[in-house]
Amino acid sequence: MSNYDIKDKSQAEGGRRRIDWAEREMPVLRMIKERFEKEKPLQGVRVSACLHVTTETANLMKTLQAGGADIVLTASNPLSTQDDVAAALVNIYEIPTYAIKGEDNVTYYKHITAALDHKPHMTMDDGADLVSTIHKDRRELLTDIVGGTEETTTGVIRLRAMSADNMLAFPVIAVNDALTKHLFDNRYGTGQSTVDGIIRATNVLLAGKNFVVSGYGWCGRGLASRARGMGAQVIVTEVDPMKALEAVMDGFQVMPMLDAAKIGDIFCTVTGDINVIDEHHFAVMKDGALVANSGHFNVEINIPSLRAMSIGDPNLVRPFVDQYTTKDGRKINILGEGRLINLASAEGHPASVMDMSFANQALAAEYMVKNAKTLEKKVYSVPTDIDNEIARIKLLAMGIKIDTLTEEQVKYLNSWQEGT
Repeated sequence: MSNYDIKDKSQAEGGRRRIDWAEREMPVLRMIKERFEKEKPLQGVRVSACLHVTTETANLMKTLQAGGADIVLTASNPLSTQDDVAAALVNIYEIPTYAIKGEDNVTYYKHITAALDHKPHMTMDDGADLVSTIHKDRRELLTDIVGGTEETTTGVIRLRAMSADNMLAFPVIAVNDALTKHLFDNRYGTGQSTVDGIIRATNVLLAGKNFVVSGYGWCGRGLASRARGMGAQVIVTEVDPMKALEAVMDGFQVMPMLDAAKIGDIFCTVTGDINVIDEHHFAVMKDGALVANSGHFNVEINIPSLRAMSIGDPNLVRPFVDQYTTKDGRKINILGEGRLINLASAEGHPASVMDMSFANQALAAEYMVKNAKTLEKKVYSVPTDIDNEIARIKLLAMGIKIDTLTEEQVKYLNSWQEGT
């Protein structure tokens, strides 16, 4: 193979062992792969995927490959790539991969271009970078594209904005909207892996610290819960009154970010918006504050404003910890360059939750191939029957049984005549 750009092919065997380890925790995707090998539902379909290059993603790529897809993979974040996994994908599984941990923006977009040079029939995004690049710079590719899938909240927000402006040129399935994705991946996956990333980067004790979570969507809920479980005193900041009320009812302190900035020890943004932590927040932060992000893009923390407030360049005091010294002498620590801390300094979500997320990706790709001609150019949710089937298989794999309705119960639930 010559169509790849990775750090070191010699790491392939170590990557293979970790991919195999993750596969043990991904029984739903494994069952889909077994069916795909027999039925080849993606035979001849060119797929360009822009995802975090992790062990779990590797197992999704193997599943799509088993289904007959012709795949190219590129990283969806400069710091999320696991170089040994990229090596295994290229050297062992012969999947063209463009991903190097720590790549600069020029290389990142060169890799995006390489993935699009594959002339995909289908895109598979985590953040909508492929889709947005196609619409802005590579519109000649639209002729062959039948549809796409999108993994994360931020990407879905971008796609819905495109759809609202009548700019979306092909249908996209919002995998993030699946209940078996956001109820579990976003809440339990992001919650655990973000705490893991912060601890690996800093080795800080969470117990007794004021831990500020900005955003109380599914990711924020999971992070707040896990931080509290580690003994932190959790503060939530929100702009949505309903979510703020829910956070209060869940037992968390809720206040504006400006107030939280004065007392917080650790901050983490999970909103999908821009400048959530801004200059006026940095101006009142404690000496030694730790600031991280677990939203998709590195825009949630206004790092340029912090740089302007600081003396000289930041010091890399630990791997993934840039320490800025403000002009009044305070030290403020930015973790993972403001990028996804759970992937920058840790390994991302546990395989068992990505099992459901990537099962949705695989089945959504199959659904798109079968139904693209009948779909409009808009954002679709994952069909309910796919969502329910993934939940059923997951329970089966976990050895858990549930009840089924009797005929009498079904009749009762579908009747208006029955009463008390």
